[in-house]
Order: sequence, then structure tokens, then C-alpha cells
Amino acid sequence: MQEPLLGAEGRDYDTFPEKPPPSPGERTRVGVLQNKRVLLATFAAVLGNFSFGYALVYTSPVIPALEHSSDPNLNLTKTQASWFGSVFTLGAAAGGLSAMVLNDLLGRKLSIMFSAVPSAAGYALMAGAHGLWMLLLGRMLTGFAGGLTAACIPVYVSEIAPPSVRGALGATPQLMAVFGSLSLYALGLLLPWRWLAVAGEGPVLVMVLLLSCMPNSPRFLLSKSRDAEALQALAWLRGPDADTRWEFEQIQDTVRRQSSHLSWAEARDPHMYRPIVIALLMRFLQQLTGITPILVYLQSIFDSTAVLLPPKVDAAIVGAVRLLSVLIAALTMDLAGRKALLFVSGYAMGWGPITWLLMSEILPLRARGVASGLCVLVSWLTAFALTKSFLLVTVSARPAGPSGRCRGPVQRRLHESPQPQHTLPSHRARDREVRA
Repeated sequence: MQEPLLGAEGRDYDTFPEKPPPSPGERTRVGVLQNKRVLLATFAAVLGNFSFGYALVYTSPVIPALEHSSDPNLNLTKTQASWFGSVFTLGAAAGGLSAMVLNDLLGRKLSIMFSAVPSAAGYALMAGAHGLWMLLLGRMLTGFAGGLTAACIPVYVSEIAPPSVRGALGATPQLMAVFGSLSLYALGLLLPWRWLAVAGEGPVLVMVLLLSCMPNSPRFLLSKSRDAEALQALAWLRGPDADTRWEFEQIQDTVRRQSSHLSWAEARDPHMYRPIVIALLMRFLQQLTGITPILVYLQSIFDSTAVLLPPKVDAAIVGAVRLLSVLIAALTMDLAGRKALLFVSGYAMGWGPITWLLMSEILPLRARGVASGLCVLVSWLTAFALTKSFLLVTVSARPAGPSGRCRGPVQRRLHESPQPQHTLPSHRARDREVRA
């Protein structure tokens, strides 16, 4: 945000009447109303992040169910399961790149609302799937919607939020994505896999209904020379009694300076390309933590271990711990500092929320659109490579327990010997026999 244009003259700046600054009581009343409206608009938008987190981990309880399905058209092999789990990331990469165009073509709000179309279609395909192709197509469509919202929602939230709450609201997309994942794990304890897809339609519908009542980003409206609509949107967000003069002028100034395209000569400037390289490296390293395949195959991972709790319960516990960790990170990142949390904490408190925040803070304004698209592409292509190979690597590695054989039902099914009567029982079976 730039300094106010003090002393500016001309018709563009003489439409705001002079008035004395508000009293402390008036500022408090206006601030409460302003934040209420911004919070409502933010909640409507971040429901898209909730759907993203929900869709990302949808395969966690579904893959084990389909690997034991009695329907031969839906009974997944390990290779098919790896495609079902990983194709979401390809859709997310395409959605993130599409956001580079749709953000400026449709605007932030309409781009988020547009994501409801592929999301609803994807869930419908998976809910009524009668073959692998319907599962894969549905999974890719929900991935496309997730990648689109993941790229558009932070921009929308940052552009409608006042400076006083912009940092706090900047953490809400990550929080809602983690909450969406936890909701999927929790519903997986109660619902069969088709109804999990049906339940995913609910947040998408609520998001569209709420966003249809919210204003577009004032910054986007100004970039399209719709100044009157931009002022009206800003006045609604800040409240009828708020003085939006200085903020409106600042947004105008920023839009003017960002209207010119980045030249190749400027791109070779170290001050321009170094932050971009750092952001790309951070997104690559974030995915190398292996978080995406862990979340996608979480129940299958627990199913192959000797833990006493059911795998569905284990997955839900992990989801709750992630949500708590992200909440702690949101509250402490300004106190402890970004770098400290990156080096001393795990994914949910460090590399998860902070890399996205740092990316928005260090990328040059004029290159932010293209650089954000490149970061999304690198991130999700890396996630695809890891997620696609994860199950196949675990099969070839054949993790064994004290018996020297595969311990979980997922591995046992894939590595059944021609004489299954010689296969030793799993840890879970032996534990049940001992307790009996």
C-alpha cells in the first residue's frame, strides 16, 4: 500500500469533501461494522478453500473401500488407485494456471463462483460412478476447481480486507482448507464413499449463494475503469459512515503503476527474479515434505500399520491435530517470525501456511500474476509426481512387520501368494485373537 496522494489536484481528486477526522467512538463503531461486512465476504469466499481441502483428501477413505469393492468395474488395482489419488493434482495445476487468465477476465469473485461448476460436476460424477473413467474425471474436475479457488481466494481476501485485519484474514484460506480435510475424515466415519461425494456439494452451493450477494474486489473494478462501481464496493465493505477517500486513492495509484507489462529487461533485474526464484524453490520444497501423498492416502497408510485404533479414527485424529497446528501458526507467525517457524516447526505450523504467506509478501507486484502461476504449476506438478509414485513405491518396498510379510490388508491384497493358506495373519488379526 502506497502513501496517500497528498496535494493531488484535478477532477479525479476533488470529488471527496473535506471533513474532520472521526472521534474515537465513531472509529470504533465504524470499525466493527466494517469488519463484520469484510468477515462475511471473507467467509463466503473461503468456503471454496473448505471444498478444496475436502476434495483433496476425498480418496483417503474411498480408496480402501474401492480396493475391496465387490463391483468389478470399481474394484481398483494399485496402479488404478495411484491414478485416482494423483489426478487431482493435475487438475489443480490446470486450475491454478487458468486463474492467471480468469482473475483478470472475470474478476476474483466471479472466478471463485465459476469454480462451483467443475466442482459440482466432479462430485456428481464420483457419486454416481459406475466405472474408473467417471472416478478419474470427477477427481480431475474437483482438482481443477480446487486449484482455481486456491489461486483466486487469497487475492480476493487481500483486496477486500482493510490493513488492520489483512494479516489475520490472510490465514483463513489455509484454516478453512484444513477444516475441510478434517470434515471429510470425520464424515468418513459415518458415510459410505458415494455419500461423501454428495456431501461435498453442500459447501459449494452455500459458497455460490453467499458470494452472489458480495461485492467484487474494488481493485479489480478499478483495473477495468469501473471507478463508480469500485467506490460503491469499497463503501459497502467499509460501512456507510467510513471515510474511504484515502484508501480509494491509494488503490487507484497502485492500479495505475501495475497497468504496464513487465519487460524482459526488467525480468533480468536481480531485484525482480531473485524473489521469484525463492518463491518457486519454497513451493518445490514444501511439496517435497511429502504432505500431499500422506493426506491423499492417509487411511491406507494407517491400514498397513499395527496401530490399535481403526484407520478411519486415526485419520480423523491427524486432521484435528493439523487444524490445531494451523491455528497456533496463525496466532504466532507475527510474534515468532516466518523464518523461525519454517525451521523449528513441522508442516502444519511452518511449511504449510507460511510458504503461501511469504510468497504473497516477497513477489514483486508487477510480476505477481505470472509468478503466482508458475508457483502453482511447480507445486502441483511436484505433488503429482510424488502422489502418483507413492503407492507403487510402497508396494515395491513391501514394508514388513515382525512376521516379515506385508502387514496391512491393502498390501496383502496386492501381494497374495498362490497359496494364501500359508500367509501369516496380520498384526490386527493377531491382536484380536490375543484379546479374545
